[in-house]
Amino acid sequence: MVTALLLCNLLSLYFKIALMPEKTLTLDKLKPGESGSIVSFNDEEKALKFMEMGCTPGEIVLMDSYAPLGDPVAIIVSGYKLSLRRSEACLINIERA
Repeated sequence: MVTALLLCNLLSLYFKIALMPEKTLTLDKLKPGESGSIVSFNDEEKALKFMEMGCTPGEIVLMDSYAPLGDPVAIIVSGYKLSLRRSEACLINIERA
């Protein structure tokens, strides 16, 4: 219960929709080896899922690789490798590190 409330509070503090500054881009735009810091999410429902997986605002992510056909993508976040669909990666806004 407390965890859900904490996540909801974090979500309400950091959730921003689509109006991104020029130096902000979506996670799927990074090339392998590039990194960035998570700024916000474009989908309120998926934001909680991302945060539960360690993709919290301020966290540094490193683009590890793309599958041969471009989907899914592998990122390194919070010390582990995470696979995301490209359609999910485009919902995470980042600033280049």
